[in-house]
Amino acid sequence: MKLLSFAAMLLVAAMSSNVTLAADMDDLKWVSKCIQDNAATSVGPEIVAMYCACMNHKMGSSESESISDWEKSHTDEKKQCESESGWK
Repeated sequence: MKLLSFAAMLLVAAMSSNVTLAADMDDLKWVSKCIQDNAATSVGPEIVAMYCACMNHKMGSSESESISDWEKSHTDEKKQCESESGWK
């Protein structure tokens, strides 16, 4: 249920920006997958959602890897998003 709430929140936020809806839906897909990939972590769902959104923002729009795969080769970005989201 929290995942759906976050997904809806992301969609509303994305729709209120100047970005195209197609790109927003793609971002929502990637962030939702990242949240699912990190569901068993010891941090709260809000922190996971902020981390995943941060990582998605740092990725280029032409990336084809999932956030979980991309973070393995982008440790600097991963550290920045962990810090920004409060992931400890």
